[in-house]
Amino acid sequence: MLYQILTFLIEVAVTLIGGACLLRLYMRWRRLPLGNPVGRFVQALSDWLVLPLQRVVPPGHQLDMASLLAAWLLKLLQYAALMGLLGVARWSVLPVLALLGVAKLAVSVATAVIIVAAVMSWMQNRTPVSDVFERLSEPLLAPLRKVIPLVGGIDLSPLVLIVSLQVLSIVLGSLQASLWGAGAAVLAG
Repeated sequence: MLYQILTFLIEVAVTLIGGACLLRLYMRWRRLPLGNPVGRFVQALSDWLVLPLQRVVPPGHQLDMASLLAAWLLKLLQYAALMGLLGVARWSVLPVLALLGVAKLAVSVATAVIIVAAVMSWMQNRTPVSDVFERLSEPLLAPLRKVIPLVGGIDLSPLVLIVSLQVLSIVLGSLQASLWGAGAAVLAG
């Protein structure tokens, strides 16, 4: 039971902070200022880790590679801690597991962005938060909107994208499980 509680708490912390790092990377790539409510939240969660890394890996014109590195380091530490707790030494695959973990986290962040944007689009009032999520979701949904017609006036592209992202998450989890081996269920979850 203690092991489950520890792994859960580690997963929550890494998902929250790592997700903020990836959202920070995506917002910079989309050229969204961090002065909005979403950006301030992302900064509050990730500055302590990203800013020191930016001294080593300065941000480029559009990409903040320090944010990506921060998410990868968090996943690396998470999986190293889980390996330590399990007493399993698969250290050679740890960097690849962390990379796949970041990819799964990116899928989770994209899914959350799409869900929040869809829910906010149903509300009548426009807010700075809804504008940010609309701008974040638009490039992800635009290719699908070109091929999926409205059904009864309803845009099904968010649903199709969420299902596709979940399939991708399953594939990534399966790749992690194959690398992990015997303890695959713990890390792939």
